[in-house]
Amino acid sequence: MAKTFASAADLAEKRVTFEQLSEHAWAYTAEGDPNTGIIIGDDAVLVADTQATPAMAADVIRRIREVTDKPIRYVVLTHYHAVRVLGASAYAPQQILASQDTYDLIVERGEADKASEIGRFPRLFRDVETVPAGLTWPTMTFQGRMTLWLGKLEVQLLQLGRGHTKGDTVVWLPGERTLLSGDLVEFDATPYAGDAYFQDWPQTLDNVAALKPLALVPGRGPALKGEAQVQKGLQVTRDFIRDVWTHVKAGADAGKELGAVYKETYAALKPKYGNWVIFDHCMPFDVTRCYDEATKYRDPRVWTAERDRQMWETLEG
Repeated sequence: MAKTFASAADLAEKRVTFEQLSEHAWAYTAEGDPNTGIIIGDDAVLVADTQATPAMAADVIRRIREVTDKPIRYVVLTHYHAVRVLGASAYAPQQILASQDTYDLIVERGEADKASEIGRFPRLFRDVETVPAGLTWPTMTFQGRMTLWLGKLEVQLLQLGRGHTKGDTVVWLPGERTLLSGDLVEFDATPYAGDAYFQDWPQTLDNVAALKPLALVPGRGPALKGEAQVQKGLQVTRDFIRDVWTHVKAGADAGKELGAVYKETYAALKPKYGNWVIFDHCMPFDVTRCYDEATKYRDPRVWTAERDRQMWETLEG
């Protein structure tokens, strides 16, 4: 029987957790739905990853207001995906910060990604009519590294390498060894790798590990507390990416077509990862991108709503 497209059948509401991880850092998580990280500084608040619509961002703001009345001045886009950025207008920030690589990806593929993701995640784009027309544009960009001071609190925005996208940014509190990773790290949730760099991602995770975080807000899944749990989150993400690459590369090198490689890779990974959130959603996109990288496309191709459906019909129809 054909599988329902992407997450179109995922309509169950998730339980939200809002918890403090260190003196200044909070995590908004929801049972495998996209997470939001919050930094409450001396004089302002920073939000990393905004939720998919202003209506959904309103719940994040409500919870922030339960613990502080400081102004929300900064929104950080850890990467360009619509499910992470289209809620930005709700915060009315003074600055929207992103890497220059993320800005360039918005220019190149932002409109296509917006249409694509709304089709994939109907529940996450609830009240999509609250999203302003157009795209979410950074007002300030950086390359490699940027430091913000929220009063006396040092907040670093770091590009540690390509992985989930080429523009991935992490938010790092060096004084508290607390990290907001965006979708570079997932826990009990399947990494979406449709725009990924499979050969780069493990090294980027090693670069994250070198910071030795004591707490980490992943892109999806529960917040990670303590060095051992953080390292586990990094390891399982690394294992998944390497397992996909190993199976897909072997099939591509053997001259097999994408459809056959997908079936073999899915069967090989399901026993180990099949219980993770959005496994069935991600696998067709992940294997397609991995096959591209293993054959002739070093950089990810643009996903459109039409390409999504065509790929899904080819692999799952």
